[in-house]
Amino acid sequence: MRPRSLPILLFTVLLLSAYAFSDNKAKQPPMSAQTRLDLVRAYTSELVYAHTTFPIGKKGLTLKNGVVTPEGKDLEQLLAMWGPAVKPGEQIMITNIRIKDNRIHFDINGGSIKKKKWYDHIQLGVGNNTMETPEDPKVNPRGSSVDLVFDKYIPEMNPQEFKDMLRPVFDFDAKSKLEAYLETVPPKVKTAIENHDVLVGMNREMVNYSLGRPPKKIREKDTETDVDYEEWIYGEPPKDVHFVRLVGDEVVRVEVMKVSGEKIVRTEKEVELDSGNTLAKSDKDEPVVRPANAPSLRRPGEESDQDSREDNGTIIRVPATIPGRPDPSTPPPHYSWR
Repeated sequence: MRPRSLPILLFTVLLLSAYAFSDNKAKQPPMSAQTRLDLVRAYTSELVYAHTTFPIGKKGLTLKNGVVTPEGKDLEQLLAMWGPAVKPGEQIMITNIRIKDNRIHFDINGGSIKKKKWYDHIQLGVGNNTMETPEDPKVNPRGSSVDLVFDKYIPEMNPQEFKDMLRPVFDFDAKSKLEAYLETVPPKVKTAIENHDVLVGMNREMVNYSLGRPPKKIREKDTETDVDYEEWIYGEPPKDVHFVRLVGDEVVRVEVMKVSGEKIVRTEKEVELDSGNTLAKSDKDEPVVRPANAPSLRRPGEESDQDSREDNGTIIRVPATIPGRPDPSTPPPHYSWR
């Protein structure tokens, strides 16, 4: 064998190995009926922490290939219209799980607002006195939901894979609200909160996590710019005193009066916040990149196709055998979901 042919041979072996690995991932069997039952039993009524903002409304969030939608301006519009059901770091309960076709639907804190039936609008009355039919007390108008969507069908998975897929929206492992919230902010903000510091560019929620609720608040108007602002004051002499100025939801000025008499003022923006609803990004606001080993049902070279079907059904149906993939009747390994 020529010396030059050895690198080519090694490259070919590595390429074939990578193809075989990706092909095996693509041939994941559909989730078995037993795994579905175990999943529903284990995580219904489970308490978790939120990794993103859930809007109130008839339609919740969608999680597909690690990306949460709606996001950005679309999410801001929903929040402005209906308000948030849950904010990052808050504890929530998974109140219902439904599995159908290529998606797993999770209701949180009672689920999204339900559309009223025709008979809910009927009014009863005698003479001039009228009365509407009573509302269902089980309906929670402040809940929300999320759909975990797959390309073709729901693959077999173990508990850790299940948790990893839901990480953009749920934190199953956090032991406190602060621990869960710190996973949703940029690294620079996380370090500042852990050190009880405030950066110009933070929002109100970040300041509360860093320094707590302000003992004193002063509302004023800047005579030069004619802009209303709030001054949050922390501490009293002989200790350091922090003055945190906010315009709207953003910190625009931080002033610290040291015990020694030194005065520190910062007005230059120190952190840029992303308005999206996924987990914390780097300070450079780089795009979200899926891990190389993220679960997927696509074969090499196969494009993702969007599925706009709504989940109007209930559980539990095992998909038919898919050509080229193992028979779903073959029992998968049994996992403990607790």
